[in-house]
Amino acid sequence: MPRLSTSLLALASLATLPLTHASVSGPVISANFPDPAILLTSSGTYAYATNSGSVNIQVATSPDGGSTWELQSGVDALPNVGSWATTGSTWAPDVIDRGDGTFVMYYAAWSPSQNTHCVGAATSTSPIGPYTPQSAPIACQTSGGGAIDPAGFQDTDGTRYIVYKVDGNNLGGGGPCGNGNEAYSTPIMLQEMEADGVTPTGDPVQILDRGTYDGPLIEAPVLILHEGTYVLSFSSNCYNTDLYDISYATAPSVSGPYTKASSPLLVTGDYSLTSPGGATSTPDGNFMVFHATVDSDPLTRYMYTANVEWNGIIESV
Repeated sequence: MPRLSTSLLALASLATLPLTHASVSGPVISANFPDPAILLTSSGTYAYATNSGSVNIQVATSPDGGSTWELQSGVDALPNVGSWATTGSTWAPDVIDRGDGTFVMYYAAWSPSQNTHCVGAATSTSPIGPYTPQSAPIACQTSGGGAIDPAGFQDTDGTRYIVYKVDGNNLGGGGPCGNGNEAYSTPIMLQEMEADGVTPTGDPVQILDRGTYDGPLIEAPVLILHEGTYVLSFSSNCYNTDLYDISYATAPSVSGPYTKASSPLLVTGDYSLTSPGGATSTPDGNFMVFHATVDSDPLTRYMYTANVEWNGIIESV
């Protein structure tokens, strides 16, 4: 069973609507498919993943709402990256349905002019693509080490946002993720977007950063709203170690303050998984996709799914 909250009634500090149990299935894609995202549409269910081989953004489809999956071998949802970016280093996509016949993909890619990763957007009239990139990135956070792992969110008032990680460990030295001395921050940022989903408005706001038990970093943020509570999932520690996990925090408003759960949702050893991470939930929070490591050399991560159960209280720190 996952390492989750167990002594709920004895807690002095409580937050509402926790993730309390994740029932895992898979692997459902037995190919390297890291950092998966999921999109539900009236025409089908889609998953997207970090580059592999010559494909910038991988795509898979499910005919039954996420139970079974087929990797669309050779299909590149983003055959051309933005003019600010280079191919071959496209990470952690996320796709939203804008509701007007347009789908928006967020992705991270290497920017030669910034000498770091930035996050950008691309649009398509089909969920499978091809997506046409915007000519300018949304955020680079160059002085902080770059910007990666974008994910979209729409609040109940219609306001659109993305969350992303400032890649501070990219500036560090030592350790498996370049931040062995933990000298640099890796905050999660909230950026408001225009209604088009591709144009940022105002300045980004920091909503979370790593703590004592997160190791050198937090990353892979995804934001949902579940019954009035904002739930931010993320991964802690380094992706190529057994400490990598799926964690989460909750807040009463979109900008926080966010309170981390005292235990991760999934860790190495749960369901015989190794280094689970990169999770993306459906908007209702009841189903998610994520990756776990099946081979460390070369690093290979398969996609898994989980049905998530909720409860009324959660441990908090």
